[in-house]
Amino acid sequence: MSDTKPKHSGPEHSGFAPGRVNLIGEHTDYNGGMVLPAALSVSLSVKLNPRGDDTVNVSANDYPEPSVRSLSEKASGEWSDPCVGALQEARELGLIAGGADIAIESTIPQGAGLSSSAALIVSILKAARSAGHGAQSDVDLAVTARRVENSYMGVPCGIMDQMAVALAKPGTAMALDTKTLEYSLVPLPKTHELVVLHSGVSRQLTEGRYAERKEECDIAKAHFGTDDLCLLDEEDIQASDCPHPAKSRALHCASEHKRVLAAAQALNGGDMAQLGALMNESHGSMRDLFQMSLPAIDELVADAMKFGAIGARLTGGGFGGCIVALLENGKRDEWLRAVTEVHPRARFIDAASAA
Repeated sequence: MSDTKPKHSGPEHSGFAPGRVNLIGEHTDYNGGMVLPAALSVSLSVKLNPRGDDTVNVSANDYPEPSVRSLSEKASGEWSDPCVGALQEARELGLIAGGADIAIESTIPQGAGLSSSAALIVSILKAARSAGHGAQSDVDLAVTARRVENSYMGVPCGIMDQMAVALAKPGTAMALDTKTLEYSLVPLPKTHELVVLHSGVSRQLTEGRYAERKEECDIAKAHFGTDDLCLLDEEDIQASDCPHPAKSRALHCASEHKRVLAAAQALNGGDMAQLGALMNESHGSMRDLFQMSLPAIDELVADAMKFGAIGARLTGGGFGGCIVALLENGKRDEWLRAVTEVHPRARFIDAASAA
């Protein structure tokens, strides 16, 4: 290992990215479909000093000890893997020549499905872009950040998280076509808020079940001869001899894509009842067709509705993490007290709204 003492080759550079909540559209982003994420106020920032050697020296407010790595290291399951992978890509882009000293400040809870890893990678790439006076767009950096997760870390995620944390604006949702990367910003409601509540069950996308769902989608893609499961007709899927569970995964993707389109229309039109109904339908599809929920989360979603939410659903990659619930303004405190009394492990994270 190289000397960990700073060997800076220039001034300090910073990068920033928010956390994100996906309002609707799970597992559509690697199947050719639409998603509807929104930026949160929880966020992550980095300060980066390029080094004259290959040492990657990382400190973070979430960890008591720094992580010291070499730029040539492969992913090893350590918390600093995203940093090494991001710097390897930054070097490939010609933004830095070697390693870096990185200081991370984050308020995004890990394992919550709020894109903490994507925010970290994008923030480092933005800081490296500043250091190298690069001309890469935020979309370019989002695509690069996805490559870090897919190729370096081995997480078979789509492009939603990286696009959302690189480009989403407060007070809006991003209606993103993940096939073309075209997007529009849809205003969030002034009369309601989308409350993010951690279920108390953490998960890691590298632990296997996310990859298993991706593989099942790949089986469906091979069967139907397309990479775009979301654009298939549900009746055609239902009538096919596609094997289970791949058939169910395809049905979720096709129906979820349509729900995202309808949800964006509902937001634009201020139809909160319709948005809530679509969120509820989405959770049912994630639970029954994609099988990415857990009994504890299903109970939390049911009680969120029981105590006054207009709609509620699991958000993120699944198997733990957060739910998002649609509430009228002014109802949050009473609703939180009622929900957390029944679910003491649940905790408030953030809320997205026009405010």
